[in-house]
Amino acid sequence: MKKIHVKAGDNVLVLSGKDRGKQGKVIEVNSKVGKVLVEGVNMATKHVKPKSMNQQGGIIHQEALIDASNVMLVCPKCKKPARTGIKILDNGKKARICKKCNEVINFIKEAK
Repeated sequence: MKKIHVKAGDNVLVLSGKDRGKQGKVIEVNSKVGKVLVEGVNMATKHVKPKSMNQQGGIIHQEALIDASNVMLVCPKCKKPARTGIKILDNGKKARICKKCNEVINFIKEAK
């Protein structure tokens, strides 16, 4: 399992590939293969057969996984793509911070 720097629900910017420059929300994180599913990015065409008599087949467009190294978190405070770090706050909680503006993005858990 790989450590992924983005979490589900984060707003990210795509750094490389056919969708470079697009922003979207992370729907799902797969840490086993090191990939993420981003809303509206890396759209794939899938041909679906009808499974039963009343279900319709056809062509559907859905998001495909993209490597986690190709996305960067967009800081909700400064609205710029930035690396993240971890900081232990005065009250003993761990928080994820933006390395550009040094603001807290979200809290992780209690520090030991």
